[in-house]
Order: sequence, then C-alpha cells, then structure tokens
Amino acid sequence: MKTDLLKKSLNTLLAAVMIGVLAGCAVTPEEDSLALGYKAIEEKDYTKALEFFNTASENKLDPQDIYRGEGIAYMGMADYAEAEEALQSSLQSSDGRIDELELDTAFYLAVAEFRNGNPESSKDTCTAIINLKSENPDAYFLRGKAELALGENDEAIRDFNSAIALKKDDPDLYIDIYECVVNAGLSDEGDVFLKKAMELTKINDFQKGKLYYFMGEYDEAKTNLESARGDGSNPALILWLGKTYEALGDKSYAASLYKTYLEDNQGNVDIYNQLGICEMDTGDYEAALEAFETGLSLGDSEIEQSLLFNQIVAYEHLSDFKKAAVLMEAYLKKYPDDEAAQREYKFLRTR
Repeated sequence: MKTDLLKKSLNTLLAAVMIGVLAGCAVTPEEDSLALGYKAIEEKDYTKALEFFNTASENKLDPQDIYRGEGIAYMGMADYAEAEEALQSSLQSSDGRIDELELDTAFYLAVAEFRNGNPESSKDTCTAIINLKSENPDAYFLRGKAELALGENDEAIRDFNSAIALKKDDPDLYIDIYECVVNAGLSDEGDVFLKKAMELTKINDFQKGKLYYFMGEYDEAKTNLESARGDGSNPALILWLGKTYEALGDKSYAASLYKTYLEDNQGNVDIYNQLGICEMDTGDYEAALEAFETGLSLGDSEIEQSLLFNQIVAYEHLSDFKKAAVLMEAYLKKYPDDEAAQREYKFLRTR
C-alpha cells in the first residue's frame, strides 16, 4: 500500500453528501449536482466536478460543501492557489461548529498550503487541527514535513514521533517518514525510523521488502517482494519489485515487469514514470519519452512534476535541445523553485 498521507479517501464524504441530498425526498438533477461533483472527483474528472459544483452554486446549495468540493478538485488539477482560496471559503461558510468535516477540510487546506509553497501557513493550520484534536497522526506528519521545509528539524522529528505514537504499528508510516527526513539530508535520523519499523511484529512481506530496499539490502528486498507478488496485479508492489531489480542491475527484467503490468493495466502513472526512467538508463530514449508522455496524458497531478522533468531530460538525450528548452521554460513557470531545473535551463539556453 502506498501510504501518502496527503491523499485521503472520498468514499465517506461522498456517502454523506448523497445521504444529505437524497434523504427523505426525490431530487432534481440540479439538487444532485453536489453529489455528482464529489463523484467526479472520485473518478478524477476534476473539470467535470467543477462544472457540477458551479451548477450547485447556481441552485444555492450548501456553500460549505460546494467550496470544499471545488478546493479538492483544484488540488487534483495541481492548482493549489485556487484550492487554498476555495477551502478557506468552505471553512468560513461553516456554522461555527467544529466537527470532523471542518477538521478534514482544514487538513486539505494544510496540504494545499504546503504544496503551494507555504510551509509556514501549512504548519499553522496543522497546529490548529492538533489543538482541536490532538490524536491526529496525519496532522502531526504533515506538520513535520512543513517543519522540515522550514529547517526546523528538531521540531519535525518530534512531530514524526508523535505521529508514530498514534500509529505505531503502521510500517508504511515509518517508511514515509524515512523518505522525508532522508530527502532533507537527515540520513542518520532516517535510519532510526527504519530500524524501528523492522522491529514491528505485524509487518507483511511487501512492507518488509520496502524496508530492506531502503536499507540497501536488495537481495533481501527481492526475496520478500517476490514472496508478496501474488498474481502481479498490485501496482505498488510491481513498482517496488522493479526498482529492486534495477538496483540489482537487472534493468531489462525490471522494464519487462513494468511493461507486463501495463499491458493489462494502462492507468498507472507511477509505473509509466519508472518505466521511462528504466528505459533511459538502458539508453532507449525514444521508448523513455513515450512512457513519460503516456503518463502525462493520464493527467495525474501527484506525479506530474517528475514526469515533466523526465520528459525534458529525454528530449535532451535525443538532442532535441530546442524542444527541451521550450518545455523547460514552461516547467519553470509552474515549478519556479526547482533549482536543478533552473541550472538545466541555463545549459539548454546555450545549446
């Protein structure tokens, strides 16, 4: 299971909206637009969701739910500035009572703030959530990420430990924290979280395989991931198994794993991205570019930045520097804080 605490299920909310709309009477299409908007979000059709929410607004349905839905839809479109504004409007439209809906909306707001490059605001929002409900591991985890971005490493480690105290038997949480602290340059602290995870008694072969992967013990990782492989229908498992074979030097087999999965399952952007990386490593830049562009066509904002950057690198390897420079210019407008991309753009402008 990919434990990304920034992505939350909409099933409970959708059910609640449907009950609220449908309870006790027949509904018109206009009244149903609110529920249809959330259903469209569930299906990742964010443009259609916004159309439904606009209809709901025209028919003067609950503004709190409308703004909330718009905020989540904008997040799906990676428009975090609009998401912030809509989610704040949702909170301002509440009746003043703080229940699970408001807390969940506030968490979405904290995510939007973080992704919009406002870690200080995200931290403050998480703090407000924690003050209202202290047993909230997601809020502690996200506040820890915001603190890392602010250079407040001690505070971040403290919050990560608070998250673990509330979900101490979740190996995936340890892995998520490990990735965060290592990416922040805190490798020693990261190793501590990995070791704690390996001491858990309730840990399956898949989770153990990921832990061995991060520990650099790739043979052990392969053994555990192969044991968990089953029928090969789990995309996250295939992704980690492929990355393990790549680390062991068998990139051809890794690519075949990705391709075999994608023959029957066309919609996984993570695997398209990793396939492209694998193809670049083997020197097949045309195939890599095709994988990146197919991934981009799926419109999943969660990995769009990586796909866009890798697409540019593929064009560079194909010596199409003009195309790469045009794409990089557009990339930097969307992700201006990417220092590696800024350096690469300077290089491309000299070609």
